[in-house]
Amino acid sequence: MEHATQEAVQEVTRKKANNRPSSFLNWKMGIGAIVIIAVIVFGGLYYYQATRFNAQISINGINVGGLTADKAIKKLGATVLKNEVYVGQERIIDGNDTKMGFTNEDLPGVQKVLKSQQTIFPTSKAKNYILLPKAVDQYRSQTLKDLVKNKLIAMNKNLKAPVDADVRVEQGAIVVSKSINGKQYDIEKLLQQYQNHEYRSVIQLNPVYIQPIKENSAIIKQKQKALSDILQRTVNYTVQDKAYALKGSDLIKNATLSKDGQISIDPGEIKNEMAKINASQSTLNKNFQFKTHSGAIISVKGQTYGWALDVNKESKRILDALEKGQNSVVASNIYGNGWDNEAIGYKTTMNNGIGNTYAEVSINEQRIWLYRNGQMVLTTNVVTGRADVNQDTHPGVWYILYKKSPSILVGSEYGMVHYRVPVNYWAPFTNDGEGFHDASWRTNWSSTAYIHAGSGGCVNTPPSIMKEVYNNLSTYEPVIIY
Repeated sequence: MEHATQEAVQEVTRKKANNRPSSFLNWKMGIGAIVIIAVIVFGGLYYYQATRFNAQISINGINVGGLTADKAIKKLGATVLKNEVYVGQERIIDGNDTKMGFTNEDLPGVQKVLKSQQTIFPTSKAKNYILLPKAVDQYRSQTLKDLVKNKLIAMNKNLKAPVDADVRVEQGAIVVSKSINGKQYDIEKLLQQYQNHEYRSVIQLNPVYIQPIKENSAIIKQKQKALSDILQRTVNYTVQDKAYALKGSDLIKNATLSKDGQISIDPGEIKNEMAKINASQSTLNKNFQFKTHSGAIISVKGQTYGWALDVNKESKRILDALEKGQNSVVASNIYGNGWDNEAIGYKTTMNNGIGNTYAEVSINEQRIWLYRNGQMVLTTNVVTGRADVNQDTHPGVWYILYKKSPSILVGSEYGMVHYRVPVNYWAPFTNDGEGFHDASWRTNWSSTAYIHAGSGGCVNTPPSIMKEVYNNLSTYEPVIIY
């Protein structure tokens, strides 16, 4: 019994040994089949992935998922661009519809996109690629762009403009005004957005507004410094022998600076200051204090003799000097009542503006005195204008207009409508024809002759001394008649 059992065990063992090679072969064949199937599947998947776009891939916003490059180029070529332009949520342009413009010439570009988006396994990750056709879209690049630009310009006309911060001088103090935001579009930046926008059917521009110059900007700080510098300037203004220190802080009450740095100063205070200087120093149409030959101090009204500042022109020069930083200005715009409105006596400061060389004429005494450099060089009796018929020689401070020898006097006087008289010496001092001259026809040289037998206004001088008188008179020399 024990022997039979051992044989049975041996038989079982033998059968198992005989069955082992067949099972292993079947297992290996199964694995091989799986591998082959996997290779086929992977190869097919790789081919699919290499020739088709992933599901959520777009070109210029057009979905090309699952398409080959050839089919994608056809879809892109058939796509219509609506050419709508939005700024924010507002549509500002509804342009003409155009085709996207892709052709077979653009196939290499699509293939390049296909390769760049390729993954080993399919993915639903969304991505958009930008691709421009080789043929330039003239409508999109130029026509539509011009429409956008013109539309924005038109819109800005009805939108609130920003207000820049600014700096100015108000009542002598530097004031900075605050900036105010506006609603006008920054056209240049929006057009730049347009230029760089993706090649899509709808163009979406983000609103960008013109920004005002802010209070803390470098421009405002530069203006503050410029105005502060101007207020600190001083112009030394010289009139005759006097100098005036004209300070910007005193004269500039209101001023502004333009964007290009040009200053505009209110000239009001400068004109007021120049008017004060003119009033205190000029002599035109004023009374001169004059010391006569006898030592008496009298007041004589300036007539053709005298000068004044042209306040407007001199104010402009001071204003320009303050603007440009010029330190000194010498008065130059001087006028008067001379023959050609010239100023007489501006360069004379001594003897109350008359100087030390002059001719003195006393109507009451019927006499003249000539002074040279403070010394009397000649005196003589004369006959002045006829008093009883109001042809008196005009009192005042005049000057010698010119000298002429010989000369012919042409004019009229009481009892003689027209005369033409030759003289040897002629030195006029009024613009209407009064002057010194010899009078060979006169026989009455008494001190009262002027009352009833005087001249037509001239100073008749005895012929015997007229040459000496003539030689001691100078052009522009003051003539004081009282």
